[in-house]
Amino acid sequence: MRNSLLLSLSALAVVGCSEGGGSNEPIDRQALLERNSPVVTQFDSLSTLTVGNGRFAYSVDATGLQTFPEQYSKGVPLGTMSDWGWHSFPNTEHFTFDETLMECDFGRGHKEIYSSQMSRAAEAEAQAAGGAKLKAFQRKKDAINYVRQNPHRLHLGTVGLLLPEGADTSAFSDIEQRLDLETGIITSNYKLNGESVSVKTCANPKLSLIAVSIDAESPKPIVIRMPYPTGGHCDDACLWVDDATKHNTTIDASSNDSHFIITHHFPQVEVFDEFGHTSMQDYSYSLHIDLDNCEATIEQAGPNRIVLTPKSDNFKFTCEWVSPTSRNEEDADYDASANVAKNVEASTEFWHNYWYNGGVVDFSRCKAPEAKELERRVVLSQYLLAVNCAGNTPPQETGLTYNSWFGKFHLEMIWWHQAQFALYGHPELLERSLAWYRQAEPVARHIAQRQGFKGVRWMKMTDPSAMEAPSSTGSFLIWQQPHYIYLSELVRRAYAKTSPRLAKEFEIDHYDLVQKTAEFMADFATYDTLDNRYILKGAIPAQETLKASTTINPPFELSQWHFAMGVANDWRQRHEGIQNVEWDELRDKLSPMHYITDSVYSEKYGVLYTASEDREDTFRDIRMTSDHMAVLGALGIFPKCPLVREGIMRNTLNWVWDNWNWGHTWGWDYPMTAMCAVRLGEPEMAIKVLLGNKRTNTYLISGHNYQDSRLRLYLPGNGGLLTAVALMCAGWDGCTEKNPGFPKDGNWDVRWEGILPMP
Repeated sequence: MRNSLLLSLSALAVVGCSEGGGSNEPIDRQALLERNSPVVTQFDSLSTLTVGNGRFAYSVDATGLQTFPEQYSKGVPLGTMSDWGWHSFPNTEHFTFDETLMECDFGRGHKEIYSSQMSRAAEAEAQAAGGAKLKAFQRKKDAINYVRQNPHRLHLGTVGLLLPEGADTSAFSDIEQRLDLETGIITSNYKLNGESVSVKTCANPKLSLIAVSIDAESPKPIVIRMPYPTGGHCDDACLWVDDATKHNTTIDASSNDSHFIITHHFPQVEVFDEFGHTSMQDYSYSLHIDLDNCEATIEQAGPNRIVLTPKSDNFKFTCEWVSPTSRNEEDADYDASANVAKNVEASTEFWHNYWYNGGVVDFSRCKAPEAKELERRVVLSQYLLAVNCAGNTPPQETGLTYNSWFGKFHLEMIWWHQAQFALYGHPELLERSLAWYRQAEPVARHIAQRQGFKGVRWMKMTDPSAMEAPSSTGSFLIWQQPHYIYLSELVRRAYAKTSPRLAKEFEIDHYDLVQKTAEFMADFATYDTLDNRYILKGAIPAQETLKASTTINPPFELSQWHFAMGVANDWRQRHEGIQNVEWDELRDKLSPMHYITDSVYSEKYGVLYTASEDREDTFRDIRMTSDHMAVLGALGIFPKCPLVREGIMRNTLNWVWDNWNWGHTWGWDYPMTAMCAVRLGEPEMAIKVLLGNKRTNTYLISGHNYQDSRLRLYLPGNGGLLTAVALMCAGWDGCTEKNPGFPKDGNWDVRWEGILPMP
């Protein structure tokens, strides 16, 4: 009932919202989707296309299936991934989470215990000492690596064409593959050894299920392969080994002529609870294959290899990956029909609701030649984020396509992935991930307590259990902390636009955690009695080239603290009728952002903001001008506050664009810079940045944001792009300018519907 209400409310919001440009004529959404649907005409490991629903995704090569997983493993891999499929290697050495802990002192009057990797200095000291000290060091290092690596996300298995032995991509010709964005269906037409083949592939909107239709001139066998996980830091998670002591795949005896059950079994899997305690269990999941009015035989072709051979040229089937947690509770009795047409209909309805009940941007009337590319990036990013980043847990940086950081997710990235859902009229998709925070609360409370703080401290890198992953960088970050408050506020605002009742219900559900999150933030800030101010220290900022031991008052985090503490107090006012005066005082006395008046760049750029208060050498040390230019996020991601001077920020923006070490940046750095430019009234700069010709600002044919040979896709970049464009269109609270992020030179007639302003 609630989902139906949300869709109705979203539709009302869109109907009443045709804001951009000079015309009230509704945007032709069908044409928008048609002209941006990607087309692939050759085998290219960077041209992978994906179907999915936010909890599950299935990526295909040019065959419309996963026929060449090895050849695509170093490109955009052919993943079959979910938010529920996880695995851990046996803990044969009986490592414990407590072995990852180390004591730190950041001058706050108490010891702080962090889950961290070992430093190089500690390793050198142990090597020099040898003996028992070296043995103890190695044990601790191995324990840390084990906890970082486990659990890791599973590749659930490939489903591809079975080709004759020795056949490769050269057997294919006349390839034309198209992802229809409006329906979520991939149609792949080609010739295989001269025979015409047409494959249609889609995903069910609720289940871990694909529906496939193959029309060919002769039957085309299907091969299902179940990989063992690699446990790799960044890879396709496929180790093609057939060791029965590790895993095995069998055809269930209950299978019949039209319904086959394949079970993938792991005899020894370590199961973690949220505090890192482990127990050994068997683990398995199943693949249910249903035939749609056709016949096929099934055979075990190897320990983890199953072959499905159709008896006719036209072959229709569905594959659902099933485990005890693969279905949401409300979908427990959902009919996973073997009828491919019904799944096509469900996919079409799902994507119709997504596209027609949310925000869109139309650049078709723009004269600027680069507008077409910007539109393509926006529309494809909307698709990719709905497929990869709308699950029951926060998304990993490579979504449900392949593993990065062992498949774990990063809470400092959730804002980049998912803020756009609320801004584009899909708050319910963001709300799914925010619900996970309640599950994670006991761990976050424990982290705060062992470090001597009140409230809850959100971890950086984790998994569905919420166990903290040890890191010499991540465990010391703090910029993930305010995200929960910011994102909750965006959801509340989105609901308030259409339904005060839903907004109130959401606020009641999340009020307690918003307050506990802010309670930690207030306790973390240190009062400087000498200068009568609050400072932030003892943390690694978003610009990770700075050190926790020396960093004082990083500018991005100062702005975060000012904004989020204000939001938390506003919630408190509505909920309890009174604000926390200590939080108000903290905001009033937060240190302003540090700047320098005299540098080698002063004559050209004037006064500039520094990477932090302690880094007077910001513009002399390349480490301070590499990685994220987080200083710009202080005004852009966040609204203007008393800590920021616009003139100095404008100087800093110009310096960054001209001089930053852009070869060492990430995909979301471009939208962050663009948002700063928009808030400063520099739309030309915003366009220039968003379309800058830099490696980490590359967008593939699928819309994926390519970074480098390790990260061939990077979804925070896509999410950041959408958020920046939302700001460019709808502006922010109090902004009266129409389309504030686009130049007024007559070349940018941008129209948009259903997008909400930022705070």
